[in-house]
Parts: sequence; structure tokens; C-alpha cells
Amino acid sequence: VQLQASGGGLVQPGGSLRLSCAASGSIFSISTWGWYRQAPGKQREPVAVTTNGGSTNYADSVKGRFTISRDNAKNTVYLQMNSLKPEDTAVYYCNAVHYGMTRRDYWGQGTLVTVSS
Repeated sequence: VQLQASGGGLVQPGGSLRLSCAASGSIFSISTWGWYRQAPGKQREPVAVTTNGGSTNYADSVKGRFTISRDNAKNTVYLQMNSLKPEDTAVYYCNAVHYGMTRRDYWGQGTLVTVSS
């Protein structure tokens, strides 16, 4: 599975961005899709996750502001980010998980989001 993330950039506080993650390869084996982020000096953390069953989960810090969605026809996962705050500044990574005999994670290359005036 290959993941290609895009859509990052510089945005003012209160603004919006939409990240995209285009997937290719053996995506039929993937059960969970998600977005993670890593701010400077901090560990990578989950932001939003969605499953093939349609359930979604969000970090408390982004609930009500971020929305994860999928376009199955385009094999693409999105992260719509609204009301952005400076503390949302980070490199955002898309993630796909295959649950077989063991868990296997696939990662995109990361896209930088900077929220600053």
C-alpha cells in the first residue's frame, strides 16, 4: 500500500485547509484509515481515524473542528480542518492499517501545516 499526502500549507488562525491522502496498491486489505500529526519536539499523535465500518474517532483537541472522510471511488481519504489554531501546526501523516496475523501500518510522507498570522 502506498499513500501520498497533500494539501498542507500556511494558513492564518481561524482558517481552513483540506488534506488529501491518495492510496494505491492492495488497499482492499486495509481496515482503518487515519491522520496523525507530529509537532516539533513532540511525539506523533492520532488526530482522526475512520474504519471500513464507518465509525470515526477524533482527538479531543480537534473534535468539532476536523472531519475525516473517504471517497472510495477515488481511493482517497480527506481531513477537513476548520477553525485552525497555532497549536495545530505540525507535520500531518496519513495512515492505513492492515489487521492480519499481526498489525501492519502504512504511512504517507507527511505534509506540513503551519497556522500563523
